This record gives sequence, C-alpha cells and structure tokens, in this order.
Amino acid sequence: MRDDINLLDHSSHQIMEIKMATREAVFPAGRHDLYTAQTYSAAIKSDNLLFVSGQVGSRSDGTPEPDFEAQARLAFANLEATLRAGGCSFDDIIDVTTFNTNPEKDFGTIMAIKAEVFPEAPYPNWTALGVNWLAGYDFEIKVIARIPD
Repeated sequence: MRDDINLLDHSSHQIMEIKMATREAVFPAGRHDLYTAQTYSAAIKSDNLLFVSGQVGSRSDGTPEPDFEAQARLAFANLEATLRAGGCSFDDIIDVTTFNTNPEKDFGTIMAIKAEVFPEAPYPNWTALGVNWLAGYDFEIKVIARIPD
C-alpha cells in the first residue's frame, strides 16, 4: 500500500483517505519587491519537492537588468538564492523550464551559462521556450528540485 493512501473498511464500505501535501512558501533573504508587487511566492515546498517560480534577472527593487547576459546571470543567481532558501542547490534540480524572448539570438549565451551551472551529467530535464513577452524581461527560469534528506 502506498504511504499517501489509507484504505479503511467500515461495514463493507471502503473509505479512501488521501493525505494532502502541505505547502510552505519560501523566499530568499532580502526578499525582492517583485514578489510583493506581483503577489507570488518565490517557491513552494511540498513534501520533498521545491517548486521554484520563474526567476528573472531582477534587481532587488524589481526592475530588470538591461544587459541580456547580465540579466540571465542574475536570473540564475536569484534562482540559486531561492534554492538555498528552500534547502536545495543546483545539484538537486530535476526539471528546468526556460523562457526567452529572442532565443535565436541569445541561445549561445544561455548555453554557456548552463554549462557553468550544470558542468557534468546527470543533467536535469530542460525545456526551452521562445516567447514574445516576459513583463519587461528577456529571460526567465523555473525549476523543480528535490529537497535533500
């Protein structure tokens, strides 16, 4: 029997009880104004997983870093701070989704940063999407990580 499902037999009636995972909001130190202004959590802990919201290259006041490479590096730095706040590191990432407003032009820059952050296998799953709008940003990265024991 799975740990998260408890089947009880009462007078020939089966009752299924499903334990609901708890959710805990996670914010990095020096919480960015962007989270408050846009009303979302940097990440949510649920059981042994950390679901990290899309991280952008925002300065502490919530404004975008104008240079693309600097913006992408800042997005990864913001991601790292959020992972740390949730008890994780880059090594704990299972799944990555990135969004880019000009992937054809910026792909090389992202791949170079990716090689620095994930220098060896096993690499996380990665889905890269080209989009036409990111609220003033050019790059965004969201991840799912396992929380180490």
